[in-house]
Amino acid sequence: MLQTCLLALLAGFLVGLLFAALKLPAPAPPAIAGILGILGIYFGGHSWSYLVTKFFS
Repeated sequence: MLQTCLLALLAGFLVGLLFAALKLPAPAPPAIAGILGILGIYFGGHSWSYLVTKFFS
């Protein structure tokens, strides 16, 4: 998992460098809003499987 996270970080870094070199706006939402959105998606996905097993099994 650590390797996957490091590769994702490296890919994001390279994309950021490319966009900066081309003088384009960053292809990401504002930092805090983006992080909270990703966390919401992650926890929502895990909550769904928990809710389905708890209430429908």
